[in-house]
Amino acid sequence: MTPIARTWTRCPRYSTAFGCHRQNEIGRRWQTSASVASHGLTPALVTRARAISDEHANLSSRLASDFDVSAAKKLGQLVRTSSALKEYEKAQSAFSELQSLLSSSDQELRQLAEDDVEPSRERIESAIRDLKASLIPEHPFAHLPCLIEIRPGAGGDEAAIFAGDLLRMYQAYCARNDLRTALMRYETADGIGTSSSSNTAHVQEAVLEVDSPGAYGILRCEAGVHRVQRVPATESKGRTHTSAASVLVLPSVPVEGSQDMGEASFNDPDSDYYVRPADVKTDFMRAQGAGGQHVNTTDSACRLTHIPTGMVVAIQDSRSQPKNREKAWSLLRARIAQMRREEREAEIVSLRRGAGAGKVGRENKVRTYNWSQQRVSDHRSGFDLRNLDDVMEGGEALDRVMNSVRTWMSEQEVLGLVAEDEEKSRSGKPS
Repeated sequence: MTPIARTWTRCPRYSTAFGCHRQNEIGRRWQTSASVASHGLTPALVTRARAISDEHANLSSRLASDFDVSAAKKLGQLVRTSSALKEYEKAQSAFSELQSLLSSSDQELRQLAEDDVEPSRERIESAIRDLKASLIPEHPFAHLPCLIEIRPGAGGDEAAIFAGDLLRMYQAYCARNDLRTALMRYETADGIGTSSSSNTAHVQEAVLEVDSPGAYGILRCEAGVHRVQRVPATESKGRTHTSAASVLVLPSVPVEGSQDMGEASFNDPDSDYYVRPADVKTDFMRAQGAGGQHVNTTDSACRLTHIPTGMVVAIQDSRSQPKNREKAWSLLRARIAQMRREEREAEIVSLRRGAGAGKVGRENKVRTYNWSQQRVSDHRSGFDLRNLDDVMEGGEALDRVMNSVRTWMSEQEVLGLVAEDEEKSRSGKPS
C-alpha cells in the first residue's frame, strides 16, 4: 500500500470516500476485463476449438502405440489450436480466481488482486487472439509461389504509368525480402519490352513470377484495385487526376504436379490444378512487337484457349517455342485453380457478408496512393500511412500496410468461421 493510501485509510472521515473511489475504478477495469472474457470468443468458436483439442488428444494416444505418418501429420496441424486452448483456459481460470480475491475481506489480498487486474486482462486478450488465429485454416495455396498480374484500369496513360510504378514497387519489395522474381510478361504500348526500359513506360500488362515457396501467402493481400491520385507528368495546368490499376495475385504451380502442392497432381480430376488437355486449344504464331529478326520470323509465340471457360493465355517473351508453351500452361493452370477456388468460396462469401465481413478480389478498390499528401490509405484495414516514398520503394512502410491487411483478413476469416458455425447450428449439421 502506498503512503498516500495509508493516510486516507487512517482517517475515518475520508476512508469511505477513498474506498468508494478505488472500488469504482477497479470495478470499471474489472468490467472491461469481464467483457473481454465473455465477448472475445463466441461459444461456437470455443466449441470448435474443444473439438479440435479432443481430436488432438485422441491422435496422441493412438500414435503412442501405433505410429502412422498421416496421423502424425494431422497431429502437427492440430497442435497449435490445442496449445492455444490450454493457454486460454489457464487465463480464464486465473481470471476466476482473481474475481474471488477481489471480494475477499482481507485488505492485503484485495490490494494484490487489484494490481493483477490489468495483467490478467492483457493475458486473456492475448490468449483470445492466439486461439482465434489457430482456428483459421491455412489457405490451400499459401505455401506456393505466386504470379502477380498488373494491368492499367481507368485513367488512360496515367493508369498505364502507375501500373509500371506498382510493378517496380513489388520487385523492390521482393528483392528486400529475398524473394526470387522473374518477369514472365511485360507489354507496353510500344510492344514487348523490359521493366527497365523507362520509368514512364505505358504498361499494358505485366506478369511478375515470385518463385519462392510461400510467396502466395505473403502477397495475396495485394489483390484488388489500387488507386492513385497525383498530377500526371503530361498535365500542364497542375490538376490532380485519379487513375487506377488492377493487381491479381495467382498461385504459381510447377510444370509437373507433385504431392507436396497441397492438391494431388495435374492428372487428378479432383485437383484444382487439373486441366484436361482436350479442353485446351493451342495456337503457335509469330511474335509481335520489337524483338529482332528471329522473333518476327519464327512461330515462337504460344496462345492457349481453355474452351469451357473461354480463358485465353498468350506468351511470346522467349525466342523458344517450348519455353513459351511451358509458361502459358503454368499461367493457365494458375488462373483456373484460382477460379475454382473462388467458386467454392462463393457460398462462404455470402455467409460472411451476412456476418459483416468483407470480400477481397480484383474488382474491389483496396488502396489509395495520394501523392500530394504523401499518404497511403488501405480501405480494408483502415490503415493510413504518410510515408508514400518508402511504400513505393518496397520498404518497411509497405510491410506495415501489408501487415495491417493480413490482420484484417484474419478477422474476416474469424467472422466467416462464426457465420459457418451459426449456419450449421441452424440447419442441425455437426461442426
